[in-house]
Amino acid sequence: MINLIKKIVVSLILSGYGYAAADTVYVTLEKDNAIAVVDGATGTLSQTVEVGLRPRGILLSKDKTQLYVAVSDENSIKRIDTATMKVVGTIVVDKDPKTFAMSPNGDRLYVTNDDDNQLTVIDILQNKIIKRISIAKEPEGVSVSPDGRWIIATSESDNVAQWIDGNSLNIVESSTVEMRPRSSLFTSDGQQLWVSSEKAADLTVFDVKTKLKVKTVRFEIPGVASDTIKPVGIRIDKNRRFGYVALGRANRVAVIDADTLEAINYLSVGQRVWNLEFSPDQKRLYTANGLSGDISIINLENHKDIKSITVGNYPWGIAVKP
Repeated sequence: MINLIKKIVVSLILSGYGYAAADTVYVTLEKDNAIAVVDGATGTLSQTVEVGLRPRGILLSKDKTQLYVAVSDENSIKRIDTATMKVVGTIVVDKDPKTFAMSPNGDRLYVTNDDDNQLTVIDILQNKIIKRISIAKEPEGVSVSPDGRWIIATSESDNVAQWIDGNSLNIVESSTVEMRPRSSLFTSDGQQLWVSSEKAADLTVFDVKTKLKVKTVRFEIPGVASDTIKPVGIRIDKNRRFGYVALGRANRVAVIDADTLEAINYLSVGQRVWNLEFSPDQKRLYTANGLSGDISIINLENHKDIKSITVGNYPWGIAVKP
């Protein structure tokens, strides 16, 4: 009876932060060689699972039964059963896989290999590499359009976002962006592509149909040194009302009005925020804060209530399961 009362009290307290839904949050821990598993309903760390050397990028399968994790220092993508949190398979790729994206129907992975200047295309069902695409130097982020038509790879050294045809797997065009592009993301309607540039402290927005630049969004935070503002991870809500950009060592998440393409707010989170992810209902935003060893949970209904949860050493990537 006492335990039941405690659970009810915790639930009532946390509802103020928007934690009512029972999300499970998976966070890669670079320096712990592990994944932290967080109960989104209570905002507590439930377990930590060893996965391999230097895990970074992380995605859920389309049916949410498996996690795919880029284990950079083992040159592989590992598959983990979400029910048991056991490794059930390994896909060997080339050097230093860091980030990757999944095709809309869940049959392919597109993996950037920083050391090899290539994009590796993996057939998930056959568990094998089907193509290696030579791309610009130091590839970082990769994203796929909602219809699978385009794959985007960003190059930190050459300052371009390359458009790769999803059918032919050939590079069609390269769009110049500002210094050190990191992440890219399509809007859910597929009409725009957003690309963050870490060293330039800005975000470039492209029209997908024409591949022309629509606008560059500059990030300037009063009282925060400009050289700490390093845009990386991007998320845009499904209604294209707000976009969110992790700003690295500025320890902030920028809130962007997706209609006007203006930064309208900066939310304080943990130290060196790198990647972020929505809850399935998009009422919360989870951020991985590398230097403070925690994640922040932001209530998106008011953009004010923010809670911190310690998870381990160097949180990097986030995936969220309903």
